[in-house]
Amino acid sequence: MKTFMTFAILTLLVYETTSDQASSYIIDNSVGYGRTFNGIGAISGGGATSKLLVNYPEQQRSEILDYLFKPNFGASLHIFKVEIGGDIQSTDGTEASHMHYGWDEDYTRGYEWWMLQEAKKRNPNIKLYGLPWGFPGWLRDAEDTPWKNIPTTADYIVKWINGAKVHYNLTIDYIGIWNESPYNVTYIKTLRKALDMGGFSNTLIIAPDQNGWPIVEDITKDKELFDAVYAIGSHYPEMNSPPSAVQTGKPLWASEDRTSHDDVTGGGCLSRTLNQNYVTGLMTSTILWTAVASYYYGLPWINAGLMRAAEPWSGYYEVSPPIWMTAHTTQFTEIGWKYFKHGYGVGNFTNGGSYVVLTSPDEQQLTIIIETLSQDPSECTRPARFQYLKNLKEQIVNFQLKGKFAGSIESLNAWYSRPGYSKVPPVYFKKMDPVMVQNGSISLTIKQNEVWTLTTVTTGNKGSYPNIPDSGPFPIPYAEDFEGYSVGEEPYYFAQQIGSFEVGESDGNKFMKQMVIDEPVHWYWCHVDNGNTSLNVFGDYQWQDVSAAVAVQLQGQNTSDAVFLAVRATSGGCVALNETGLFMFFYPKEQRFVLTVDLLQHNVLMSGKVNKVTNNWDVLTLQVKGSRLTGAVNTEELFDIKTPVEISNGWVAVGTYPYGIAWFDDFQVSQL
Repeated sequence: MKTFMTFAILTLLVYETTSDQASSYIIDNSVGYGRTFNGIGAISGGGATSKLLVNYPEQQRSEILDYLFKPNFGASLHIFKVEIGGDIQSTDGTEASHMHYGWDEDYTRGYEWWMLQEAKKRNPNIKLYGLPWGFPGWLRDAEDTPWKNIPTTADYIVKWINGAKVHYNLTIDYIGIWNESPYNVTYIKTLRKALDMGGFSNTLIIAPDQNGWPIVEDITKDKELFDAVYAIGSHYPEMNSPPSAVQTGKPLWASEDRTSHDDVTGGGCLSRTLNQNYVTGLMTSTILWTAVASYYYGLPWINAGLMRAAEPWSGYYEVSPPIWMTAHTTQFTEIGWKYFKHGYGVGNFTNGGSYVVLTSPDEQQLTIIIETLSQDPSECTRPARFQYLKNLKEQIVNFQLKGKFAGSIESLNAWYSRPGYSKVPPVYFKKMDPVMVQNGSISLTIKQNEVWTLTTVTTGNKGSYPNIPDSGPFPIPYAEDFEGYSVGEEPYYFAQQIGSFEVGESDGNKFMKQMVIDEPVHWYWCHVDNGNTSLNVFGDYQWQDVSAAVAVQLQGQNTSDAVFLAVRATSGGCVALNETGLFMFFYPKEQRFVLTVDLLQHNVLMSGKVNKVTNNWDVLTLQVKGSRLTGAVNTEELFDIKTPVEISNGWVAVGTYPYGIAWFDDFQVSQL
């Protein structure tokens, strides 16, 4: 095994000419190859990031999926990673578990099954990856981990993998442990055994899916753990890995990394990341969060994603620069290709930027990916430590082909991007004239902020669809009786933030049903689920003057004590407990209401008795116009007041307090 010191020395091997204008770099496979390329992927989940996509018109929905998954069209992803829903808030919403309770098992819930099918339909070779961000409450122990009964938790995950196979004919290639949360060595070993016993020996474990590389020490000293883990997965590794991780010999993955935080620097930052994750970190796979930002404006991280699709009502979507920056790698490589060695096809340019060279297993194809992004690294990653950027300027680079490829290539197809910066207009994924190879030498002039792919691959293509619909406001008035859904389906425009809501049926009538009855095992960085309340937002964050109504019922076992209807609700994601708005809580058994300006009922405006309670379907109505707020239950007016606080806009929302079963029907919202 090579030492990290040897690797570090190789990264500095540069073959320079005597000219101040040009530097020469050898591409030579006669010295052997570097690591095996494991592919570029993206994530749906963490959480509810594809929420609105399923409701897009069929034409636009298919186009969006093509941009993500179709080979030689857009991002052309090699890996698709999804959240295994756990009924928990995991960034922009909650995703339903396939087992809300130990006695419950349902593989129709949520939209990740559909997303997995659509990805596989477009690219049969795409690899599929599942990871839980959290777990339903019946798996939690006193320490708020899912290790109360490790074999039961492992069985829960194996059942999800089996459900994918049995119900959707999908093979899950990779499985994770617990997103960005403490791992358990015994659990990893138990999961490996459970996978093998369940017939899923080919499903490989990626661990620990945490920030940093904490599992390296355990892997080094524990052979059973070493054998159980296929690849070490780190989140946001900032293009670097420690010597100890390299020395394990395991594949190193950036198993979650950033796409962009805005579309200008984001595209450039992504190109740098995809190259530098291998150049400086020896990471052979990068998986990007998120595949598509398909959730309401007003929720966190709306600019994160390969593309945006947040308006199913209009059909509008945005094909963002990260799509094309990803294509520079994905359209001209495949899983199983080999990186060249550092100093012989991988490295940094002397005047700034980086390059990686890969070849197909049969050594018939060659791809060179170049980036010279000059934005301050702090725009892409936390430490501004990349010294190779300091002297970045226009430069001539000469690649000298040796070994297998010496004399065998006459020209290379060229694809070019220049991310937008300053007043220079952007260029994305443009096919250029072929670059000629003369006497085994390739000469190219490259400037700041450029991305080049030089390749023997001929199938590259910048896909496009004409006539993307114009952006438009959320349709209002809106009414929903839930009759058009299948039982278990998640209603389209309701974006659950805490709890899990799905369509139920009783006596031939369909309604929306809140399903969580116990505090779930929350994602380590997000404690919103311990507030013992559910929250489901709807509509447009900019709504101001609206009238909302919903019929509610609390019947049967495990019911909640109260339901609420809210207008001008303002928070979601992991800060949903800080939700402000105008909330009317209804306690039917106690025949009372509480009006508050916060989800946790800390700031009560007023409370009182409700006389007209049916103990069947009770209709809540809430209206706000300017500073005037009125509320009613079953046409009984409860208040007509001037709001004492300035809450100017927000979603309409429904939910329960505490966790518990509740039914919602005949939802209506209109503008005043």
